[in-house]
Amino acid sequence: MDWLKAQWKAARLNPYVQLTISGCLGPCDRPNVVAVLTEASQQWIGELSCQAHYDALLGWAQTCGSTRRIEPLPAALSERTFRRF
Repeated sequence: MDWLKAQWKAARLNPYVQLTISGCLGPCDRPNVVAVLTEASQQWIGELSCQAHYDALLGWAQTCGSTRRIEPLPAALSERTFRRF
């Protein structure tokens, strides 16, 4: 997750998509959780378990930044979204 934070900061993505990283949420049944906050919504994505997931998240945010609009999450991430409560 440190890699993801560094890449996010280097790409200056916070004006478009803000990222929050959590080790677990609630009773920790969902490890490796991130929350992405955009102008339109907040999405929770859990069980990010490999570099491909982090690459997909970073690529998605970079696309949102370059197009200046929120694009749909890639399938590898959308299938991991959940409601916090």
